[in-house]
Amino acid sequence: MEIGRVVGTVVSTIKSSGLTSYKLLIISPVVMTQAPGASEESADMYVAIDLVGAGEGEIVLVTRGSAARVSIKPDTPTDAAIVAVVDTIQLGARNAYSKT
Repeated sequence: MEIGRVVGTVVSTIKSSGLTSYKLLIISPVVMTQAPGASEESADMYVAIDLVGAGEGEIVLVTRGSAARVSIKPDTPTDAAIVAVVDTIQLGARNAYSKT
């Protein structure tokens, strides 16, 4: 799994039938040497289907590859899925991120 920040939304009226019930969100990977809320644009951004109701600006856990299809239909064309919204990140004794 990877930690990322939701930075935008993709709207597509014509798409594979397996994607019709999912929101498509743009994810920017979070580098843990920086604050997870940093507003840095990344060339490594990608689109993930939203399985949990995440919103723009939230820090999320994303699974990629074949694991992204485990909880959905196997023929859904995706290689990235948001599986959790992060509340806190603890690195050793340091609280690196808190949603509140």
